[in-house]
Amino acid sequence: MSKTILITGSTDGIGKLAAIKLAKEGHSIYLHGRNSEKLAKVISEVKDASNNSNIDGFVADFSDLKAVKNISKDVLNKLSSIDILINNAGIFKSPIDTTNDGLDIRFAVNYFAPYILTNALLSLLEAGHDKKIINLSSAAQATVRIGALNGEASVNVSEAYAQSKLALTMWSFYLAEQFKDMSIIAVNPGSLLNTRMANEAYGQHWSPASKGSDILYDLAISDEYKDITGAYFDNDKGNPKGTFSKAHPDAYNETLISELIANTKAILNTK
Repeated sequence: MSKTILITGSTDGIGKLAAIKLAKEGHSIYLHGRNSEKLAKVISEVKDASNNSNIDGFVADFSDLKAVKNISKDVLNKLSSIDILINNAGIFKSPIDTTNDGLDIRFAVNYFAPYILTNALLSLLEAGHDKKIINLSSAAQATVRIGALNGEASVNVSEAYAQSKLALTMWSFYLAEQFKDMSIIAVNPGSLLNTRMANEAYGQHWSPASKGSDILYDLAISDEYKDITGAYFDNDKGNPKGTFSKAHPDAYNETLISELIANTKAILNTK
């Protein structure tokens, strides 16, 4: 059965590779990118590579929370349901550290953007058949500090990235508790994959990008992961692919999760 799948950050890296692999299965794929020209080019590439014409996309710069709200409206206007949402868009290094909203760009793109988008699209996911959300976490996870979250404290790139990824994981577990009829999984797709983000950040890679795109594909449509929710998949563990594992201890602390969600809502109310 053909599924409707939205993949953010899918004009490059593992998002693009996963889109092509899923498109080859005949699914309707909606890509996302921040540049309209590049998005149009990749939509054409995915169509050609998959021989699937059911490929479209949406444009938004996820460092701009207003743009995230606008893309949410665009998706709601265009689609009647979504089976699978893959929140893949992410950032590590950037020419700027602070967004126009006064937030660290890592928190904006890696946490606040998927938080806003997903909450806006819950009605479409509820109307879907699969009701699945896959959030791209990381092996790098660090305790979320309110000053880093709200942009008032200056933290280094690695720390901001790790905190933003733990925030995403904690929220994933929170969402799984709120929506029992959905499958919500946080995944570390693999450390230092051969992607532009990893190569720009570290100047090296350990594994091919396909290691990450393959697990996104599997988590999205394989019956092996059907109905699993509120879990963290670590693709660094196991061979040739990973396994479900424990995330950072904070991800299981109900008090810290409640504080994160409350602070998140308070921050977004001012943006």
